[in-house]
Amino acid sequence: MRLAFVSDIHGNLPALRAVQADIARRRVDRVINLGDSLSGPLLPQATAEHLMAQDWLHLAGNHERQVLTLAPERMSPTDAYARAHLDEAALRWIAGQQPTHRLSDEVFLCHGTPRSDLEYFLETVTSEGVRLASAAEIAERRTGTTARLIACGHTHVPRALRAADGCLLLNPGSVGLPGYDDDHPHPHCIDNGSPDARYAIAERTADGGWQAELLAVPYDFTAMVEQARRNGREDWAVALATGYAPRP
Repeated sequence: MRLAFVSDIHGNLPALRAVQADIARRRVDRVINLGDSLSGPLLPQATAEHLMAQDWLHLAGNHERQVLTLAPERMSPTDAYARAHLDEAALRWIAGQQPTHRLSDEVFLCHGTPRSDLEYFLETVTSEGVRLASAAEIAERRTGTTARLIACGHTHVPRALRAADGCLLLNPGSVGLPGYDDDHPHPHCIDNGSPDARYAIAERTADGGWQAELLAVPYDFTAMVEQARRNGREDWAVALATGYAPRP
């Protein structure tokens, strides 16, 4: 069993196409999208149409929920742009998605954590910035989830951790946005240090465990940088070109 995981595409269709081409040559059994597929100042409608044509399992991220439920005046510019450019078919498609899914007794999928689409699973934000979550923090966040493989997204940070009980916790990173800044619960920045599109493959091993490969795929990001700038998002343009969120 080989599963490909993508997440946090954020309307970056060229990055998605590059990842999809790489997946096609690696013999996987299924592709799973962990959410935050469309929001951002890039190509939300075209990305939605492309994803709707794929035979993939799609989860909802926090941005899908926000696009569907927040009043326009409460939306961030990231969500407001997507909402304004998505047609009714795309909105119905994301409305049918869920933030968590148990693929089997062995595999659990979520966008953030099992209990929240906004919670970081493998990282912790403090007043001093972002750090790797402690083993105790991760154990508390996965309470009640007994799967041998847990896949999450949301933080855009590619990471694979092995819990003491053998469970593999996997974040494939972001296909479409390698760096960003946020102010919840404290101001912080996420940086991957490269403009590459990220995804992961998890494979069940002969002894019944799971192993993972984190992959970085180069693509021509120039058009998306220009698109972000046309839409007044220099922060996205910098992150897309460098892999670093801009600092004040």
